[in-house]
Amino acid sequence: MIRQWLTVPAAALAMCALAPVSMLAQAPQKVGVIEVQRAMVGTKDGQKAAADLEARFGGKRKDLERVQDEIRGMQDRLQKGGTTMSAPAQEDLKRNIDSRTKQFNRLTEDAQAEFEQEQQKLLADLGQRMQAVIDKYAKDNGYVLIIDVSNPQTPVLYASNTIDITKDIIELYDKNAPAPGAAKPSPTGGNPAAPKPTTPAPAPTKPPTPAPAKKNP
Repeated sequence: MIRQWLTVPAAALAMCALAPVSMLAQAPQKVGVIEVQRAMVGTKDGQKAAADLEARFGGKRKDLERVQDEIRGMQDRLQKGGTTMSAPAQEDLKRNIDSRTKQFNRLTEDAQAEFEQEQQKLLADLGQRMQAVIDKYAKDNGYVLIIDVSNPQTPVLYASNTIDITKDIIELYDKNAPAPGAAKPSPTGGNPAAPKPTTPAPAPTKPPTPAPAKKNP
């Protein structure tokens, strides 16, 4: 009985002694956060894509601004000439303003739709390559979870800067990006949905509706 009583506590003590060792042997679960939108526009490819879009659509924006200025000029003439301009002239100017405004709105909508379509194509391609870089970084550094905190749907209220890998991903992407003119390798990662920019390209605002001119008595 004495031997049995001594054996049980000895076994229990042995288990207690081994428990901290087992806990220390478990690898820590690494979690990281990233602002994918900032990472994408921060890469050299992202900056080049933005510059290409600006070069392509900058001319259209200037054309729309010229039409906008023309409409505003007609509106000023209508308001200032309310007491001196004849009724037929006023009506003719109003028709021109209305026609030009409708044309301006139609051109603006078409330009904005074309811009967003081209932007989404570029973001989809860039996002696919970015995902491959994130996958490689996570596997090489032992991450079990990486969360995109730039997505407004992500339920993250707080994240320490010490686990933010955005800068590391930008540097790794640029380091592995092919040289200009070289064929781009096909990514091994998935194809995530490209995040929609929070602020689309600025388009000229709609001209204000002119106040009705005073008719001549």
